[in-house]
Amino acid sequence: MEITADNPQRQGGTERLAAALVFIFVFGCLAVGQSSATQPPSGPGQSAQSQASPNQPSQNQAQNNDIPDAPTVQPAAETPEPPPIPRPEEKKPVQRDPWTNQPINQPGATEPAATEPAAAPGADASAPPPMPPVKTVPPGSSAKPGPTGQDQLYTLHVPVNFVQVPVTVKDHSGRRVDGLLSTDFTVKENGVEQKLSFFTADPFGLSVAVVLDLGMSDAEVQKVNQTFPALIAAFAPYDEVALYTYSSTVSQVSDFAGATRKLTALLNQMKTERGRNNGVPVMSGPLAPNGPIINGVPVGSPTEPVYTPPKESHVLNDAILQAALGLRKRDRTRRKIIFVISDGREYGSKASYSDVKRVLLTNEIQVQAVSVGGSALPVYDKIEKLHVPLQGYGDILPKYAIATGGSEYRELTQSSIENMYAQVMSEARSQYTLGYTPVRPKTQATASIYRSIDVIVHRPGLKIIAKDGYYALPAAAR
Repeated sequence: MEITADNPQRQGGTERLAAALVFIFVFGCLAVGQSSATQPPSGPGQSAQSQASPNQPSQNQAQNNDIPDAPTVQPAAETPEPPPIPRPEEKKPVQRDPWTNQPINQPGATEPAATEPAAAPGADASAPPPMPPVKTVPPGSSAKPGPTGQDQLYTLHVPVNFVQVPVTVKDHSGRRVDGLLSTDFTVKENGVEQKLSFFTADPFGLSVAVVLDLGMSDAEVQKVNQTFPALIAAFAPYDEVALYTYSSTVSQVSDFAGATRKLTALLNQMKTERGRNNGVPVMSGPLAPNGPIINGVPVGSPTEPVYTPPKESHVLNDAILQAALGLRKRDRTRRKIIFVISDGREYGSKASYSDVKRVLLTNEIQVQAVSVGGSALPVYDKIEKLHVPLQGYGDILPKYAIATGGSEYRELTQSSIENMYAQVMSEARSQYTLGYTPVRPKTQATASIYRSIDVIVHRPGLKIIAKDGYYALPAAAR
């Protein structure tokens, strides 16, 4: 019976001991869980669940949960959107002057002009000044090259009394001398030294009036006809040529045009032209122009007519004058040349030498000549000075050349004539060009008179070929 009574008491102590053990066990688990949650991971071997996370709940939250070691799951924070990138402000196009690159002030514009941004604090106040605007050419155009001597002569303002003097310089062997400067020349007008205001060695385009003498002997005319291909080859593509012929009268075969196929065709037709017969005129006999004669009386005529030989003329003055009148209308930017191919005889012209010379010098026209036939003989110039009556003059052509600054060449053979064509045109195209505005003494008259020109080159042993003077235009004609 005692054992039965003690059993309930022992049984209650055991239950209290078990409850205390359970409490101690639970308390220990809680302590262990808190220490493991607060300590950082000790190495790479730990699991992902033991690593600290930004989403892990705090210690107070873990104590209030039923399961302290289970973290509270929270949704991830949304990534904020980046702010929009501001667009650059659209600038209105500014109209600018195509020549100065400066903005054009449009009428009615109220917006202030754009200014440069303010300098940053602490920046150097002595900044360099802004660069000047860059001048450009308009779109679609190209920069113009520097003007040539020919352009400067007539595109700039030229006084009405401006004098132009083409000059050829040769050495003692007759070869052209190039490379001289303006300081190598001195020009005097009526003995007064002039100040050069223009100088160039640039080549000029030519306006050429070719004058052919058909009054020469037939042998000489045929010789000249064979040189026409070389004559055409002497001209440049930018030259212009007109063709004149003369004997007892003057004819203009073609007007001024380029040295094209048309000129070649005209010169080929000229090859059929014949010169004069060198024999004595036939006045009687079966070859006479009056027909058959019986007993000294022409058949069909009651009386014997009187025949006189035709008068022979060589109107060189008239031919040069007509060519000069055609040349004076040509463009002043070209060098005006009369190129004469003749034996140099003058007889029967209506115009005098002095009148033709005045027209040439007033209009700045040169005479270049190639003398053929008897005029090319060494003693011809001495014979022609005798001036045989009724035979005209033979020294007129070289006078024209000397007075106008040209040259006369005397050639006998066909090959020498052909070579001279190219030389004459080359010298005429490539002459030095001197220009000045005359400075004259106050006591000198200003009427339209002849004024002499003297050109001096400051190099020893050189020969100058230039015109002797000019006729100044009257004030009313300027």
